[in-house]
Amino acid sequence: MTRPEVRIYEVGPRDGLQAEAVVVSTEAKRRFISLLADAGLREIEATSFVRPDAIPQMADADELMRDLERRPGVRYPVLVPNSRGMERALAVGADAVCVFTAASEAYAQANIRMSIDESLAAFAPVVGAARERGIWVRAYVSAAFGCPYSGEVDARQVVSVSERLLELGIDELSISDTVGVATPADLRRVLGALDAAGIDRDVTALHLHDTRGTALANLVTAMELGVRCFDASTGGTGGSPYAPGSAGNLATEDLVYLLDREGVRTGVDLDRVLAAAQFIAGELDREVSSRVGRAGGWPR
Repeated sequence: MTRPEVRIYEVGPRDGLQAEAVVVSTEAKRRFISLLADAGLREIEATSFVRPDAIPQMADADELMRDLERRPGVRYPVLVPNSRGMERALAVGADAVCVFTAASEAYAQANIRMSIDESLAAFAPVVGAARERGIWVRAYVSAAFGCPYSGEVDARQVVSVSERLLELGIDELSISDTVGVATPADLRRVLGALDAAGIDRDVTALHLHDTRGTALANLVTAMELGVRCFDASTGGTGGSPYAPGSAGNLATEDLVYLLDREGVRTGVDLDRVLAAAQFIAGELDREVSSRVGRAGGWPR
């Protein structure tokens, strides 16, 4: 019997560091990315080409990407907010790009200072330029399960934004629980609405935050519903600077441990992920916060 397989999309170097008070050096970021590739991760979101004054932790994006060691078979996506960001990404040889909007108008305004309509208009030339060059494009639908400013989010709004992104020509949707409010019932509600709209599971990923301790329960539910790509951050770092109270992302080591024990293939080595988690925790001058990061794997 063939074991199931899951893609782990690593967001630690970008989403994991963007809200940290400590600004990690460019050299340390490169080392972190190298350790993640050593662990077998094949999609590592490296940085974002946003304004340095907006996200100072990503101010070194050009320098980081220009001299980054790029392993064969590893994709290094970068976040781009607009055409200017795309120009910068192309200038340093980006091989994959991500755009980001929200299912909540209030969150879109707080996060990117645009309405949802304005953000989609800004993304159109970015996606067009990527398609012309054969560059893979991912889109984040933030606040898909709840908004820190306006509360509950209607699943129909998640569907509407997702459909419009797919019409632009993106390759993958990352449906995001930005503030970590979702429970398995919410996963069934939102993923059911995407199903009803005919949005294929093959283009749907899930981005979970563990703010209220529900990330792994949500992941198991999503796997039962056919999702096979999950975002995670080694060390459990992360959180949005525009989402008050949000905690870290689902930790890559917690995810790998669970999937290993469940017999699900990931191609990722837990011990090496733990080494990467220890490294980045040291750079942030704190202990690893994830459960498996503290306890280790099993059996030892």
